Amino acid sequence: MRQPLRILDPADPRIEPFRAVRDRDVRGRDGFIGEGSVVLDQLARSTRFRTRALLILENRLEGLSERLAPFGPDVPIYIAGAEVFDAIAGFPVHRGVLAYGEPAPDPEEDWDRRLAAIRDEAGVVVVACGLSNHDNMGALFRNADAFGAGAILLDERACDPLYRKAIRVSVGSVLTVPFRRMGAPDAIRTRLAALGFECLFFSPGGAKALHGLRDTKPRALFLGTEGDGLDAALLARGETLRIAMAPGLDSLNVATSAAIALHHFFSLRQKPA
Repeated sequence: MRQPLRILDPADPRIEPFRAVRDRDVRGRDGFIGEGSVVLDQLARSTRFRTRALLILENRLEGLSERLAPFGPDVPIYIAGAEVFDAIAGFPVHRGVLAYGEPAPDPEEDWDRRLAAIRDEAGVVVVACGLSNHDNMGALFRNADAFGAGAILLDERACDPLYRKAIRVSVGSVLTVPFRRMGAPDAIRTRLAALGFECLFFSPGGAKALHGLRDTKPRALFLGTEGDGLDAALLARGETLRIAMAPGLDSLNVATSAAIALHHFFSLRQKPA
């Protein structure tokens, strides 16, 4: 492993992107901050994001040597003692690993090809409409990664998956599962339907039960915001789907609903052993 760059002063301008992480998460920054060693693995294999710098707690450096090896000489590796490290971030960073990255170019024309490829494989995409909770957003990406969703599409109101907490909850899946913000839910529905996806809208009062769908075809799973769910006007325009559950409970958490639905369609695509 190449020689890391030691930081002795929290005011060192070289580590400006890592400064006051909590505050900058709220106000935004040019790139994003990932936290933890698992995120390093995802960043190293991501083709959609570029790593700009790494900040590592000094006593963790040796144990991370294999995880740091894939990062080229253009990615500076800074190390600091605990006191300096926490002063930079603005809070005690127990994992001792911060990565600063930014999205790679992602032209609009690539997305029609990407979605067409998912359609041709009878794959599944998830459409997140109005999700405002970063824990749920991160869990949604983790579930999508686990069950082979081709992409996640975000409407105009959904929160940012590149928020530090969302990345952490996703165990870095935000960095490897393709996603794109695509405007209003009905516009997304129109675009996906034109490409050949069956659009399914999840609601506790859905007309059909999820377990009743046993065929494989390209599908887009629309999931609504926490609490209110999908807009009634949107539900009226398409096939509504419910997840069977015991009586007495109003609904499931949105990330849990996504996990159940994605596992169902993932299982249908698996070839018998």
